[in-house]
Amino acid sequence: MINDLERIDWASLEHAYGPADDVPGWLLGMASPDAEVRDKAFRDFYNQALHQGSVYTSTVASLPFLFAMADDPATPDRGAVVALLLSVGREVIDAEEIYAVICGPDGAESTIYPDTANLMREHADAFVSYASDPDPRVRKAAIESLGLFLDDAERAVALLRDRLVEESGVAARGLVVRTMADLVLRLPAAAVPARRWFDALADSSATDPDTRLAALVHRARCAPEGIDDRTVPTAIGLLRQITPTPAPEENKEGRDASRPCTCVSEPEPEVDADVPGYIVAAFADLERHGRVHAPTTALLTAFHETLDARLDDRTALLAEQLSSPDPGTRYDAIDMARRLITSWRGDHTRLVRLIGDCLAPRDAYTAAAAAEALGSLAALAEPAREALAAYVTDHRTEHRPDAWASPHPEVRRAHQLAVVALAGLGDERALPSLLTALDTGTDAWRAVNAAGHLPQAASELTPRLIRHLADIDLSRDQPGFGFTSLTTALSRLGDPAAVPALTDALRAAVRHEQWHTAQAALKALALFGTRASSALDLVRPLTEADNVTLRTAAASALWGLERSPGTVVPLLNGLLEHHRNFDAMDLAGRIGPPAAPVLPRLRQILAGQVEENRRNEQNGSAVLNDSWTLVHAASALWDIGGDSEADTVLPALRDAWKDNDATAPTVVACLDRMGPAARPALPQIQVALAQSHRYDQRWSGAVASDLDIVHTCRTILTRLHNRSDHRRRRHRRHRRP
Repeated sequence: MINDLERIDWASLEHAYGPADDVPGWLLGMASPDAEVRDKAFRDFYNQALHQGSVYTSTVASLPFLFAMADDPATPDRGAVVALLLSVGREVIDAEEIYAVICGPDGAESTIYPDTANLMREHADAFVSYASDPDPRVRKAAIESLGLFLDDAERAVALLRDRLVEESGVAARGLVVRTMADLVLRLPAAAVPARRWFDALADSSATDPDTRLAALVHRARCAPEGIDDRTVPTAIGLLRQITPTPAPEENKEGRDASRPCTCVSEPEPEVDADVPGYIVAAFADLERHGRVHAPTTALLTAFHETLDARLDDRTALLAEQLSSPDPGTRYDAIDMARRLITSWRGDHTRLVRLIGDCLAPRDAYTAAAAAEALGSLAALAEPAREALAAYVTDHRTEHRPDAWASPHPEVRRAHQLAVVALAGLGDERALPSLLTALDTGTDAWRAVNAAGHLPQAASELTPRLIRHLADIDLSRDQPGFGFTSLTTALSRLGDPAAVPALTDALRAAVRHEQWHTAQAALKALALFGTRASSALDLVRPLTEADNVTLRTAAASALWGLERSPGTVVPLLNGLLEHHRNFDAMDLAGRIGPPAAPVLPRLRQILAGQVEENRRNEQNGSAVLNDSWTLVHAASALWDIGGDSEADTVLPALRDAWKDNDATAPTVVACLDRMGPAARPALPQIQVALAQSHRYDQRWSGAVASDLDIVHTCRTILTRLHNRSDHRRRRHRRHRRP
């Protein structure tokens, strides 16, 4: 079969990066006796002919050759070939309904996904054969196919039951059980026999605990309505049976922090001097976050997904994981707990404290993960404050005063992340390490963001931040990372001593036409208000700049520094010619009633967006609705026009909030300013408070944002209820005889 490669015009086919004339070389490489050649061939195929799960004409043309290699006992790595076939099949099965018809590169319609899915189903017998192959690597690669490509539910169930009997390895048996659940979710006809099988496995004391736990979890996946009060306690009991007992010389904290940690030893990476530290750290984080440290992690992750909103059950399970004697189980539980806390509202004190307990001085690798998780929790990390402070202080007193710059990469990272998390709580015990970072320059990029949380230490932090700001060369095309972080930190500290340095930085940015950098400096100066009035002569000319974003930032700074409506309001109409200039709308709102001359333009923007959204909905494209324009325009209208604009503002805010949860912080802030006029939004406010999920979980500040939303909604609700109570009491007094 491999000799037929030349019969195909590969150059007329395509993969992710163009013509596919290199695909035959990859297929030949997969059959090479040289392991390195094979590895590169498989890697190239995955990266280009199956790029991010996309299937191309060259992918489909390769399938007959891949099946031929999988069938040939002489193929050096048949397991990898079968795994590649399974990867292609999984992608097309998952996508066949979503991408039933797609447009190809030439614009012609294509049914490549459903056609390829059918092709894989036609080869179901081949996969059945692979699943019972004498080579365990081939079997392991093929087991999942029994749940994907067979349409005969009875046959698939029987094959999987037989497969479990034949397999003795824990991983293979777990894969069989998971595949049975996948089969049930794909073919409901398999549900009844599979459920009986799950029950027998989960409840049998003769079955090994790994398989019993897998059966319990995947039974729950197939029938979440069957989860009861015994499900999680039973899972915890099985997990305890599975968890390895640590060696006598080990304790819960692992090894000495100066030596490789319990889970993974991370050597000092080889760093190009020209590569900024934050980029090196970002790539290291990408690799680190893909690791799995315990064999039960995938199973428990699936269990948490199935338990979903059963927070008490999930908390109990996570408490067991975080307290496990197995370091790998503890480590992987940290991120599971973080995801639960950042996704669901509730009292998470117990989990936060348990994460804090993972700040073990003798296991820096795990401590770093715990500190990173706590740093993402904003104020919810408060129950772990003392654990963070103790960890940071112990490093400085018992390990070394400059622990921030420790020569041990694991210790250094753990200490830095704990300092950042502690600073995020506004705790001044983080200050000594931040000063070390700013004085030595060691990973100062990480300290800068944390410094802004400690305004009480502005006198010590501000001069150091100013020095770092002065070191940035704004004459370069790419001044580098850090300018915006520095200006933001300085503005948050609020020390007027920073104003001359920010003014100098703005002057340099303008001189070198670094407009994005200039905007950051303008924003920082604006936050100092009239205390930065010394920069007015530099700011005023920028309100006439060609760049509209720069003009807007300059106008906003001018308002902050001078507070003169007569100077700024005339600039607004020109800025609002761009209907999505949200910064200009917000500026108009901050000016308030003196900005009344722009009310007609704001009404025009809002009405135009409402009409556009209406047309989108009529055309079935409501997803295109622009909620942000509604929110910013409506908020500005209220702040300028007040009660006279309520009938226009309130429906726009409510529609935007309904269409896009991400607008919630801006919407509720405006509703709070509206006072009694916000009463018609009371049902939405009550729903927002009652919901279990946090708002907009996709970004790092989601927890803090959600906490602000909850606080503001409660404030509005209390105010409206108190006003209603006052009216009722007054009404009763008036009715007394």
